[in-house]
Amino acid sequence: MSATDPAPRSPLRPQPRPGVLAIEAYVPGKSAAPGVAKIHKLSSNETPLGPSPRAIEAVRAEAATLALYPDGSATRLRAAIGARYGLDPARIVCGAGSDELLTLLALAFVGPGDEGIFCEHGFLVYRIAILTAGGTPVVAPETNLTADVDAILAAVTPRTRIVYLANPNNPTGTYLPFEGVRRLHAGLPGNVLLVLDGAYAEYVRANDYTAGLELALDAPNVVMTRTFSKIHGLAAQRIGWMVGSEAVVDAVNRIRGPFNVSAGAIAAGSAAIADEGHVAAAVAHNDEWLAWLTHAVEALGLAVTPSVGNFLLVHFSDKPGRTAAEADAHLTRAGVIVRRVSSYGLPNALRVTVGSAEANRAFVDALTDFLGVPRS
Repeated sequence: MSATDPAPRSPLRPQPRPGVLAIEAYVPGKSAAPGVAKIHKLSSNETPLGPSPRAIEAVRAEAATLALYPDGSATRLRAAIGARYGLDPARIVCGAGSDELLTLLALAFVGPGDEGIFCEHGFLVYRIAILTAGGTPVVAPETNLTADVDAILAAVTPRTRIVYLANPNNPTGTYLPFEGVRRLHAGLPGNVLLVLDGAYAEYVRANDYTAGLELALDAPNVVMTRTFSKIHGLAAQRIGWMVGSEAVVDAVNRIRGPFNVSAGAIAAGSAAIADEGHVAAAVAHNDEWLAWLTHAVEALGLAVTPSVGNFLLVHFSDKPGRTAAEADAHLTRAGVIVRRVSSYGLPNALRVTVGSAEANRAFVDALTDFLGVPRS
């Protein structure tokens, strides 16, 4: 071949690195029911109260500056979070939803040959984050759909680098009391990062619960993550935050995108977290209707996992005509959209968000019709 001849074309195409094709892409809850005039979307744990009016006005005020890059450090938002919780803003990192931060933590602390642990029915993003970092996911079994401290600790090996704990857990709604979290942390080696995911923390009213903020402030190997997508009603803005040690914060800041939080998100989040009245209203609504839904569903003869979040896990039979899949199809035809959780290893259950009064009643009515129970 002469020097002027073109180089032979390789028959190969670009190949993802090992582990990437093992990732099952996250599939959000459905949001449509073709041919249905009115839809009640109860599939994504969104608040029925919507965002704070202050947050809406804050986003509108940013419209004139769309051509400008946002503050790459989200200084205003970190200051607002710090003021709300009494934190040093330097210990806070903000992200495009807590999902981004969960992934950044894996990228910073997990590599090929390392392992990351999460619970049997834990948030699907944990597995994705560990595989994205090149690590090996390790699943710890649960007890009664609740995180089991002993099972998690039994799964720890010299290759373990990170442990994810959703507390409360999605999609089960169960939680680990703080003494259990402390025992878990005490049993982990110092080089293992414990990530406490408190996406639903604001809804919990149990006296033995805490989101783990104190532990994240005191222990160098603990991080707490939170989100604005749930109780603050800012899911479309994609805002999350984490607090941890200076060393962990420094590592995450080195790899996150330079403008990973938009100007609108910074403004909306800063306004929302200061509106404690709006949060209190959302909590009161959830307290009332979580109990109402639980009682109404159990009265129909279905099992419900006790939940401290803003959703319920409802269990169905595996008998034809009574399965979760068939219930989901019936609810969809009635305009009530709920969440299948087969991907979480729960094929005979549906997750249902606490919605508006109208939506909650529509769900129970449609479920009553599905089961063939006469309406009272």
